[in-house]
Order: sequence, then C-alpha cells, then structure tokens
Amino acid sequence: MKNGLDGRAGKAYQRAVEAVLAIPIGIGIGYFVDGRLDSSPVGMVVGAAFGFAAFVRRLVSMRSLVDDASGTDGSNEK
Repeated sequence: MKNGLDGRAGKAYQRAVEAVLAIPIGIGIGYFVDGRLDSSPVGMVVGAAFGFAAFVRRLVSMRSLVDDASGTDGSNEK
C-alpha cells in the first residue's frame, strides 16, 4: 500500500512543479520571440496566456488525481 501512495505523491509533486513552471516558461518563450521578431510585448503576453492556460490544465489534472486517490468524484454531495 505504501508504494501506491508514494507513486501518487510523486505524480502529484511532478504535476505541481509542471504547473508552477508553466507560466515562467511561457513568458520566457514569449520574451525570446519578442527579441527575434522585435514585437515587444506581444510575444510575452501571448506566452503568458499560453503558460497560464497550461497552469490551469495542470491544476485540473491534479484535481482528478486527488479525486481518484480519495475515491470521490469531485462533487460536494453528502
């Protein structure tokens, strides 16, 4: 049983790190594009938007992982 918990905890930690890093990576790519195309700040804004979308997607993914681990479906029914 302990190995199952460790595996879920590892997946949750990995997804949390990916979620947190999604926004700075998106901004960094946008900054790079701005430097290449001289389109400041359009690339950074678009990169931040894509990074935030990836962040939200990862949070939703983490929610389903937590719900699966706890045996609930995410609803607040009693």
